[in-house]
Amino acid sequence: MAGTEVKRTIEAVWRIEAARLIAGLARMTHDVGLAEELAQDALVAALEQWPESGVPDNPGAWLMAISKRRAIDHFRRRERFERKVEQLGRDLETEHTPDFDAAVEDIEDDLLRLVFTACHPVLSTEARVALTLRVLGGLTTDEIARAYLVSESTVAQRIVRAKRTLADKGIPFEVPSGAELPERLSSVLEVIYLIFNEGYTATAGDDWMRPALCEEALRLGRIVAELIPNEPEVHGLVALMEIQASRSAARTGPAGEPVLLLDQNRARWDQLLIRRGLAALDRAEKLGGAGGPYALQAAIAACHARARTAEETDWVRMTALYEALAMTAPSPVVELNRAVAVAMAFGPEEGLKLVDDLAAMSALKDYHLLPSVRGDLLAKLGRADEARVEFLRAAELTRNVRERDLLLERARASQPGTAPES
Repeated sequence: MAGTEVKRTIEAVWRIEAARLIAGLARMTHDVGLAEELAQDALVAALEQWPESGVPDNPGAWLMAISKRRAIDHFRRRERFERKVEQLGRDLETEHTPDFDAAVEDIEDDLLRLVFTACHPVLSTEARVALTLRVLGGLTTDEIARAYLVSESTVAQRIVRAKRTLADKGIPFEVPSGAELPERLSSVLEVIYLIFNEGYTATAGDDWMRPALCEEALRLGRIVAELIPNEPEVHGLVALMEIQASRSAARTGPAGEPVLLLDQNRARWDQLLIRRGLAALDRAEKLGGAGGPYALQAAIAACHARARTAEETDWVRMTALYEALAMTAPSPVVELNRAVAVAMAFGPEEGLKLVDDLAAMSALKDYHLLPSVRGDLLAKLGRADEARVEFLRAAELTRNVRERDLLLERARASQPGTAPES
């Protein structure tokens, strides 16, 4: 096998095995930072040895065996060899591990422990996102930095601080139970959805979408759904992401410009993802989670997915779903979305009343979608001059270049012959 082919194979193996490898090591060492270092050492060993020896039949087992030996060396140096060897098990010094499943006992439990540890509420939101993408997604600090338009050093610092915080506070490497589980699970789902949303509609930069983040969030969500199959909100989140991701190909035009939902070519929506999303939603509902915030949002997305055309969308049902969501997870953003649904179901005047009430609140004063929605409703009511002002205001507030261009174009279209302000 040629050197470049071996390198590509190693990269593919690492993408597949890294999270499980780190999870198994973290269970044994009780230290996420150390687990990642040991896994990286094994990766370096593979890069050094596999081009000469060839790729082993079970590369995951090979990496685990190397990592275990490095763990023993580490604890020897720290003069805690005897105690740690007992924790790591009798097989730590075995030269060859015949089977990866045997090498990492209860691997699903290890992965789940790693998920809950990386998403622990003791960490800041930014740190949870960075650490999750690093240890579970296998992304490099450079890849994370490029995805979030921050410097690589910033991402590296977040990850280092996160590991230090987990170690300093003695966060146990375990799956929470009892009353603690709902709060901790909520943190996990929040991190996954934050990653998805940043990929689905980038908050800043030149791109409208960052598909790699959407794909990573979907992968993580599916993993958690497999590991915790009886939690309805997990399936609700997966349903929401599957259905939203189904529109990805239709959300941009030939030049990468945004295409709004009601203008999208629905023939380009991914029907496989829609079917998977609807199946996940059905599972969430059968588990008794129809009223959960993610399941409700998935039900809203399903109204779009089930409509063959924009005109067939059941806006009355969506209004009711948004009302339920507002009671379950109240927020100004939910109220803004409800106002849009009301406008579509009962006319722009009704929606505008709700939007004007929100405009009087300080919570959304710098949220670009508030003037964007208001501008859209004013345009539908024939109040073009007012609409133009709102679109320009929205353009000033957004940090996404593609979205700014779209809003400026809408401002221009609302008053033909007048160039929009920059």
